[in-house]
Amino acid sequence: MLNGWAYHHDGLEDVLRFFALQAQFFFVGLLAVVFLVRGKWRTVSGRHGVIAAAFSAALALGVAQVISHLWERPRPYVAHPDSAHLFISASHDPSFPSDHATASFAIAVALFLRHRKVGAVALVLATVLSVARVVVGTHYPGDVLAGALIGSACAGLLWIPPVRERLRRLADWFGRVYESIAERALPGSHEPVA
Repeated sequence: MLNGWAYHHDGLEDVLRFFALQAQFFFVGLLAVVFLVRGKWRTVSGRHGVIAAAFSAALALGVAQVISHLWERPRPYVAHPDSAHLFISASHDPSFPSDHATASFAIAVALFLRHRKVGAVALVLATVLSVARVVVGTHYPGDVLAGALIGSACAGLLWIPPVRERLRRLADWFGRVYESIAERALPGSHEPVA
């Protein structure tokens, strides 16, 4: 229904097609800004979230790949060539679950568990991306829902206290290395965090 509606509303289809294809750059940019920001804008919880998001996405995509090879569901435009409209290039991997939804929700939930404001922004981005993947005809709603569940579950798994503590230590180490390099590259630019 969403795909057919977009077929008759070109303006909406163009925006969602752009987002369906380019959303990964929004996520990379968000993660980079949260980790690399210095001075009064730096947050330790944000850096913890970035490292957790990276590990959550990697784990979730691994799980999704296993599932996709166990159940090779054809894409909507393959299964329904007469009624599904494809607005982006065809993909030759299985439709279920959506890798885009899987990774985006793993990132968003990992961030949300550690930094509510950044996580809320990421959750909105993940939701728009998931809807966009259905609208452009490359996934069924169930594909993106499954991806969202897998990504969220993997982020939740890495929230378990022993794992969370290891990820925190790793994030703190990366943060110290980055701050040391940044201080040498831009002496005097560091403002202490209150």
